[in-house]
Amino acid sequence: MLSYRHGFHAGNFADILKHTVFIHMLEYMTQKEKPLRIIDTHAGAGVYKLNGPQAQKNREFDTGIGRLWTSDTPPVALARLRELVQTLNERGPLQIYPGSPLIAQTLMRPIDRLFLHELHPSDYQFLRDAMRSDKRIKVLDEDGFASLQALLPPLERRALVLIDPSYEIKSDYHHLVKQVIHAHKRFAVGTVAIWYPVVNRTRIDEMELALKKSGIKNIQLMEFGIAPDSLEHGMTSSGMIVINPPWTLWGAMEEALPWLVDNLSDEGQGFYRLEQLVAEK
Repeated sequence: MLSYRHGFHAGNFADILKHTVFIHMLEYMTQKEKPLRIIDTHAGAGVYKLNGPQAQKNREFDTGIGRLWTSDTPPVALARLRELVQTLNERGPLQIYPGSPLIAQTLMRPIDRLFLHELHPSDYQFLRDAMRSDKRIKVLDEDGFASLQALLPPLERRALVLIDPSYEIKSDYHHLVKQVIHAHKRFAVGTVAIWYPVVNRTRIDEMELALKKSGIKNIQLMEFGIAPDSLEHGMTSSGMIVINPPWTLWGAMEEALPWLVDNLSDEGQGFYRLEQLVAEK
């Protein structure tokens, strides 16, 4: 299915969590002198116009990046996301919001390599245009799950993988876990970040349990919700599950998650989770 377009949701509360975590991991992992392979399995269009028809339809960014944009004192990790978005907007009004491909392109070094996958034909073309002729980046109109296995183990011996499917198909949850386990067998020391939406809590519980039983060590979960779980109101929360996270991520999320609850959700409705799903050893 190729109906999902992230442009309708760009800059929403889920993007704020996802991209805050992604930026923190990128900045941590690019401190080392060795090259890094970055793999984005479901890249989207790369960059989004908040004044365009898709973003304007529901204006989800108003309660996401819109609130962070005008905040006085966000925690460090969230401030880094805002600073990056401000830079991409050339320190002017908030008009564009970066997807994970543009964030990675902005933060990666000349020695790093970025592999982007997108199957939607329109978003694939937008992505190619956004990345232009950057020789560090390869844009592929291929199944990101299938290509992931071919890209591991990386020649660089270091890898950061972002898995962010649309979850349009119910089997995506099961398929994701299967692919993650396979990828871990191919390269056990890689860092893998999985984004998930909470539309049906049962599916998330099943995914968490499957990862706990997988034999993979050192798995952390961070989740932010703007409202209690509901089967009637679509996505009410979202989260990131990270395998082999940077040791600094936990502390950053201890500061960021309570701030998100206080500032991006209605009073008394928000919540967060920060859990070590599987111990490091």
